[in-house]
Amino acid sequence: MNMETILTVGDPWINEDEEHVLRSSFSGTVFQTVHCDLDLSQPLTDVPRDIARTVTGIFINRHWLTENDISHFPRLKGVVRMGVGWDRIDRTALAKRNVTFCNTPDYGVTEVADHTLALALSLQRGILLHYVSQRQSAPAWDPVDPTLLPSFRSLSRRPKSRIWGAIGFGRIGSAAALRAKAFGWKVIFCDPYLPTGYEKVFEAERTRRPEEVFSRANIISLHCRLTPETRHMVNDQTLQLVQPGTILINTARGGLVDLDAVERALEDGRLSGAGLDVLETEPPMEPLPNLLKAYRAKAACLDGKLVITPHIAYYSEESLEDRKRNCLETMRDVLLDGLSTNVVQGTEQ
Repeated sequence: MNMETILTVGDPWINEDEEHVLRSSFSGTVFQTVHCDLDLSQPLTDVPRDIARTVTGIFINRHWLTENDISHFPRLKGVVRMGVGWDRIDRTALAKRNVTFCNTPDYGVTEVADHTLALALSLQRGILLHYVSQRQSAPAWDPVDPTLLPSFRSLSRRPKSRIWGAIGFGRIGSAAALRAKAFGWKVIFCDPYLPTGYEKVFEAERTRRPEEVFSRANIISLHCRLTPETRHMVNDQTLQLVQPGTILINTARGGLVDLDAVERALEDGRLSGAGLDVLETEPPMEPLPNLLKAYRAKAACLDGKLVITPHIAYYSEESLEDRKRNCLETMRDVLLDGLSTNVVQGTEQ
């Protein structure tokens, strides 16, 4: 009987208690798990050949998986990404080899949706603005401090008078929209990949083009994939469409946003705030975009207008446990039982 060999790289994370998920396969397929301690600077071609030639399944988190890496594993049948995106995976090369690729898209839905609302509310209610002002040596104790009034006025509005615009309306986009509706926002969204009828399920308004979201929404929240078509979809042209005082939230992919364009929009008031959990280059490296330089220098012009979190929207102890279990269940279903759980179709990056 052939044995399936499942590889983990990086930090070891499968213990005996977690292996029971794989052992719950209804097919009774024989398997073994192996681990190779590679840091992020090491390619998967560094996996010893005596191991690589037996591997049929790979769990991959932050490592790159290139065509050269894939060729290192002659028996490879399935790859499970321990997360949602696949920016570092050569899916075209996987398809050429008929290797099934899966992601784990649902482990952090609650956390990312909560984080999205937290960013939006912390900006709109002026929490960040007052956090800075109240740490001064002698701050004004005034509900409407005249020195802060212009910034606070541009941010603070009742949700019931405003529009929440989502670009992308999958698990996270719709979960965030439900939270926004609970606060009173009217929800509009654009997602060309969803079947018709979702607007009825969520009692939201569907738009045909993202430009309509940019032009109508007071809060623009990004929840779409990073593709050649969506890269830098937030740019000088689309930000020319927004209403003065719009807030931008990105908990999806950093490459969706041109930071230089955001800097210009914050300067001239088209944007009154931006909450970013993701950046195009992570971690940021020199030379830094001007907006990040100003943010790190604590530029007063950004007080209360910009908040950056280090790609932590997904994080909670519960979400990490969900991620491990969901990855194991996906590998079990696809590699051992021949199902199609979380299989990503197509080869677009």
